[in-house]
Amino acid sequence: MPYKQTQGIKAEKTVATRNVIDYSIPMRPKGEGSPKVTIRDVARKAKVSTATVSRVLAGLPVVSEDLADRVKAVAAQLRYHPNRVARSLRSQTSRIVGVLIPNIQNPFFTGVIRGIEDVLQATDYTLLLGNSDDNPTRERGYLDLLRAEGVGGMIVVPGEDAAKTYNEILLGGIPVVAIDRFVEDLRCDSVTVANEEGTTAAVEHLIALGHKRIAVATGPQNISTARERLAGYEKALRKARIPIDKSLIHHVVFRQEGGYEATAKLMALASPPTAIFAASDFIALGVLRALHDRKIQLPGQMAVVTFDDMPWAAALSPPLTAVSQPTYELGATAARMLLARIREPERPIERVRLQTQLVVRASCGSPQAPKL
Repeated sequence: MPYKQTQGIKAEKTVATRNVIDYSIPMRPKGEGSPKVTIRDVARKAKVSTATVSRVLAGLPVVSEDLADRVKAVAAQLRYHPNRVARSLRSQTSRIVGVLIPNIQNPFFTGVIRGIEDVLQATDYTLLLGNSDDNPTRERGYLDLLRAEGVGGMIVVPGEDAAKTYNEILLGGIPVVAIDRFVEDLRCDSVTVANEEGTTAAVEHLIALGHKRIAVATGPQNISTARERLAGYEKALRKARIPIDKSLIHHVVFRQEGGYEATAKLMALASPPTAIFAASDFIALGVLRALHDRKIQLPGQMAVVTFDDMPWAAALSPPLTAVSQPTYELGATAARMLLARIREPERPIERVRLQTQLVVRASCGSPQAPKL
């Protein structure tokens, strides 16, 4: 399939497609032995055809608003719920989307999942979530489970050996959209952010404040986001003609313990850094804890800048300067792309890259930071 490169947030309108429901087996009303409510019961009480009930509950704009409200009210009164499994069997398509993320405890993915969920819910798809914990065995297990469940598509944050793993799934006919991390040989749609550019802007800001010994705590080298953020760091230093000191570069896990470990080693150097760039908010939390344990004050004795900009970053003392990435739009864009792929399996592969923004706060000691 041909490739189409896309920069920034892709502006597109997704037309929701739904299947007309002929019949279904809903939940029972309260009470033992109560008969099952069917679409015919709803149609009879609402005094409309079963086709009208089907269209109303599928969200198709084919009846008046008053009639739609009446049908929905009757369905709610009878506690009628369409049977998704039966509908999928009739249409030979699944209305379930599998979503696989590497760390369910990371607030970054909360915003991503919310964006996915909002788009899917509007088109009557259901989200099935898995947490790989960045463990290849666990990732493979979840992927096997999602395939066994017959999902209509997948939105995934790829782990190790991703190209081989996910290309097998693509060959099986299941659409896949990769998010957050980019895998060169994975031939599927993807949504990432401008990691390198965002990091370059952050490090250039530190350089403009007079820092020359700037450290970086980034993720494992086999993860694209870590590599790209390191590339942005090195680009900013080279542009300013500051030598790259390998002792100031640390690859750690994208977790608090990674940031703590890197900072402990940095502060043990004969010539410690004056600024630290943390490649994620989770890493930044570890950095801050290590500095606190050593009674190193921000921003007077150390400047810290992070990547992600979770809501709590602005609530810390001092508030964290951060490269903000559009987490909600990352998820929403991926969901729209997956639905488009399901509708048009042969459409060109799309690679969307969303822009980031440097948000200056007090943790770097910048005079541009808002006064508290």
